[in-house]
Order: sequence, then C-alpha cells, then structure tokens
Amino acid sequence: MTTNQALFERAQRVIPGGVNSPVRAFRAVGGTPRFIARAHGAYMWDAEGTRFIDYIGSWGPMILGHGHPAVLEAVQKAALDGFSFGAPTEREVELAEEIIKHVPSVEQVRLVSSGTEAGMSAIRLARGATGRSKIVKFEGCYHGHADALLVKAGSGLATFGHPTSAGVPPEVVQHTLVLEYNNLAQIEEVFATQGHEIACVMIEPIAGNMNFVRAQVPFVQRIGELCTQHGALFVFDEVMTGFRVALGGAQSVYAKLIPGFKPDISVFGKVIGGGMPLAAFGTSRKIMQHLAPLGPVYQAGTLSGNPVATACGLATLKEIAKPGFYEALGAKTQSLVAGLSAAAKAAGVPFAGDSEGGMFGFFFASELPQNYNVVMATDKERFNRFFHGMLDRGVYLAPALYEAGFVSAAHSADDIAATVAAAREALRSA
Repeated sequence: MTTNQALFERAQRVIPGGVNSPVRAFRAVGGTPRFIARAHGAYMWDAEGTRFIDYIGSWGPMILGHGHPAVLEAVQKAALDGFSFGAPTEREVELAEEIIKHVPSVEQVRLVSSGTEAGMSAIRLARGATGRSKIVKFEGCYHGHADALLVKAGSGLATFGHPTSAGVPPEVVQHTLVLEYNNLAQIEEVFATQGHEIACVMIEPIAGNMNFVRAQVPFVQRIGELCTQHGALFVFDEVMTGFRVALGGAQSVYAKLIPGFKPDISVFGKVIGGGMPLAAFGTSRKIMQHLAPLGPVYQAGTLSGNPVATACGLATLKEIAKPGFYEALGAKTQSLVAGLSAAAKAAGVPFAGDSEGGMFGFFFASELPQNYNVVMATDKERFNRFFHGMLDRGVYLAPALYEAGFVSAAHSADDIAATVAAAREALRSA
C-alpha cells in the first residue's frame, strides 16, 4: 500500500514543497499531508484508505458534498460533447443568467478560470472605469496572488504597500493602500486625504483567510458611503462567500441590515464552479462597458467559460437554489459550532466560534477577533494540537489556524455528532 509519507517524499522531488498550493503542505500545523484518493458526500479517503469527515470541501466549492448525482450527470454529459472550444457556448450564457438572477447588484458578468484572475480583473476594471490608480485593501483579506494585492500594512496609516512575496517589486504595489479591517477611523482618514485618487476599496465581507472574521455593519455601510461620495468603487470579494453564506452571497446578508446597500463590483468563485476551475466578476452594465471588446480595459482567457466547468457550476447553482436549502445548511453549521463551543466549555478551553450559511470558523480565544492582529494573537499552538487530535479521529479541518471551514448539504446530523464527540476527546489534550 502506498503511504502518505511515501507520496509526500516523492512529490517533494518534483513539486516545490511537495504541493501545488502552499497551505496543503501542513507547514503551519506540522506533520505529513494526507494525499486524497477519492471523495463522496461528506467524506474523503486518503491514499492509505483512512476516511475523514471533510470540512474543507475543496476550500468551499463543494457545497453539495462530493459527487452529487445531478452535478456528476451534468459534467459527464458536457465532457462527452467536448472539453473546450475557444468559442462561445449557450451554457456560459445560462450560467451568467443564473448568477445575475440571484445577485441584484450585478447586471453583467465575465467568466474566468480562477478567483485570482477574477480579483485581478475587477481591480483593472475599477481603475479603467475611474481613471484612478490607488486601491484600498485590508490586512488579513486575501484576494488571490496577483502582484498588486500581495501586500501588507506598513508602520504608518495607509502607507504605500510593501510586498509580502519575493518577486513583487515595490513599484508594483506603490498604489495599494492597506488598512486595518473594521477600523472606521482609518478608512475615514484615507478618504479625507486621498479620496480623489482611490479607484476602489476591495474587501472580503466575511474574511475567510484569517479564519472567520465578519466586517462590522457600520464599517461596510461607511465604506459604501465614502466610495459614493468620492467617486470610488466598492468591490465585494465573494470568491469564498458568494453562494456559500447565502443564495445572494454576503452582500444579501448586509443588504438586510443596511437599507439600499449594494457593492459596485462583485467577485465570485468556488461555489459557482462546483469544484471546477471557474470564477467571475460582475457589475452594472455601465461599468462593464469599459471591458473589452466594448471598451479599453483588456481581459481575456483561453479557458474562460469552459463548457465542462460551466456545466458543473450551473448544475450546482440550480440545486442550491431549491427552497429550504440554505435554511437546512445554516442549521447544520450552527449545530456544529454550538457543539464545538460546548465541548470546549466542558474542557475549560477558551473558544469563540461563528458561522454564516455553510461557512464557519473558530478561535481558541475568549472572544471573536475583529482584525488580523487580534487573530494573530490567538492560541496557534493549541489549534495545532487540536487539528492533529481531530485528524487522528477522522475529522479533516483546515490545516492552518487562519482558514475558515465549510459544511456541505451532504453532512448529516450523525456527522456533526461524530465531529463534536471527536472534539471532546481532542480538547482533553489540546
């Protein structure tokens, strides 16, 4: 039998770090990555045949669980018709129509192949539409690995960004301003001093790459007001939250709390592809007129609107749009977080958890963090011990403190109960 360790050693000879995306390497938690052989429903099996209850879900896309019959049927049929044409298809029109139907702020979308590509293109569109160069992002929010977005905050307020990746020249990120998440004073000040130069403000409305941290309602509302006042565009990065926390995405959650709220540009990925490489960005028809071939903002992609990927995404969106889907998914996720919280309380371990729809997160801390610096101060070592304790008991959580988790429609009450039971045991040694 092939072991995970043997595969990891083999992989490291031909792939940097042995993985094709850094977090998979288990560097944050230690140990050997599990090489997944197959998945079905709420479960994954590794190369050694060990079954895990899966709370990664391919980092969010598998909202229906693995191998949903309707999705499999759609993908298999599409594959028989052809893998890629480099020409328009009816299905990409149908997928665009389905996205627009559920997201009122979006009148047109452009399909691409990854969340990074969608975020990068949204920034370019915002700059092209406004004629401005500066963009604002927030520390702890991840918008893909495009050069201009791989920055962190400097020592002063809204200083020019400094690269957090080698290979990104300082001049590439000189127009990227990085502020503290949920800090109203900073966003007020940067607009007061540089508002006329800002093309857009980009935010993860519920950050999933510093675990699970919500943007506070007054914070979101004020950003929207400032963008409108100063002619900047408000970009909601919903690669993770789109169709995951609600049918209308996180923006529909905020729209219930902020009268008349809607972002100017939305970025989607993950769920809209159902596990296939597919993402999108969308906005009003007026702003989209700046995009090639209609306008001067260029964007293109050989595999954009791929016929197999769009079949997968369209089948997924049709399933999750069925009545009662999100109510059931949200109840499962809330049950999981409540169970973990109770287990931690019984063990005398500080714990704070939160969820929205099928997305959740937790920290070993007395209260939920509101920004990246507070997240970084939570108990990382306890998380690492807990992660391995859960993994040893057949529960696969994200292998890093700074990643959110995901529940699917395929998770049963028994799966939730088994997870909580595993947590009770793991917390004794965490």
